[in-house]
Amino acid sequence: MSDFTTSTAPADVVRRQYLASATGDLEALRTTLAPDVEWTEMAGFPLAGTYRTPAGVTANVMEKLAAGWDDWIVHDDTYVVDGEKVVVLARYTATNKATGKPINVRVAHHFVVRGGRIVRFEQFVDTAKVRDAMTP
Repeated sequence: MSDFTTSTAPADVVRRQYLASATGDLEALRTTLAPDVEWTEMAGFPLAGTYRTPAGVTANVMEKLAAGWDDWIVHDDTYVVDGEKVVVLARYTATNKATGKPINVRVAHHFVVRGGRIVRFEQFVDTAKVRDAMTP
C-alpha cells in the first residue's frame, strides 16, 4: 500500500492538488503539476484561458483567485477515474472581495494525470453565477 503523499495514482495526485490549493500551499500544488501542464479555465470565467507551467498556473489562477476572493474553496465530492483520466464533481464557494457577494456553484473538472503529475486540466462551471457575484 502506497503512502498518499507520494502516491502516483491519478485520483491521489488530483486530491493532493485540491488540498494544497485549500491551504494556500502553492509550492505543494506546483509539485502536482507536470512541467508542460496545460491548465484551461472555461471561456466566460473571469480567468478564462490556457496556462502552462506550474508557475504559470499558480500565478495566473490561484494567486489571482486569492486576490479577488475571500475563502475560495473547491469542495471536491465525487471522483470518476478511468485510467489516467479523473473527473471531479465539486462546488466552489467564496466571497468576492469587491462586492461582498458569495458564490456557491457546481463545477466539473477534467484532469489527465501521467507519471504522477497533472498534465492537463479543463474546468466546466456556471460562469454566469461567478460573474454575477463580481457585479455590483
